[in-house]
Amino acid sequence: MDKVEASINELSKTIKKQSIVEGISFHISSGNVLALCGGNGAGKSTVLRMIAGILRPTSGDILVNQVGQMSDRKRYSEQIGYMPDDYQFNQSLTAEEMLLFWAALRRVSKERVQEVLKMVGLEDKKNKRVATFSKGMRQRVLFAQALLAKPPLLVMDEPTNGLDPFWMHEFAQLVKEIKQQGHMVVFSTHQLDIADDLADHIVFMNNGQSVGSGTTHQFREQFGSLHAAFHQSLGIK
Repeated sequence: MDKVEASINELSKTIKKQSIVEGISFHISSGNVLALCGGNGAGKSTVLRMIAGILRPTSGDILVNQVGQMSDRKRYSEQIGYMPDDYQFNQSLTAEEMLLFWAALRRVSKERVQEVLKMVGLEDKKNKRVATFSKGMRQRVLFAQALLAKPPLLVMDEPTNGLDPFWMHEFAQLVKEIKQQGHMVVFSTHQLDIADDLADHIVFMNNGQSVGSGTTHQFREQFGSLHAAFHQSLGIK
């Protein structure tokens, strides 16, 4: 993959005069993984939805490969693969049918559908209705659809929720492979061990604001661990 980059500059979101996200900025490039870390209500999902194009920012700029979200929405959407934290699946569709539907929207081949089903370990479950799947299996379907078009930027909201230890490990391996291929990854998590394992860069969030950012290495060097850095950023002793 050619060199890619994404810049998020002073991103803010206000809803009904309430500030949900305020002044979030970061930059990532080819082969980089960035984790937004924070508790429930920290604003992580709102940031990711703005990057994915689902929410319009109140202010700030988002550029992926120099393509602006508002200036060229079609080209911008082609840069993004988005995995939401949850999704209301059609009760009657199988995993394969669901992915074929998304593949048609992204103009992706049927062969690619089979590839991603295998990547996420659902090849033998592809003819089962998604409505019968466990939370972890539904997460894998969502992960598969985000990978379909081989996007330069993969955006994932709490991707490890509901995964058992085996698939937590497999997920981590897949993200590392994607990283090695030159893709960029931004994901949110409250699981600091996952962030520590996968992320090159960390943004700690609280009440819609960044309360600390830097490389994972820098946080380990300064505080001894990511957990200690997070506690320090929130003022927890």
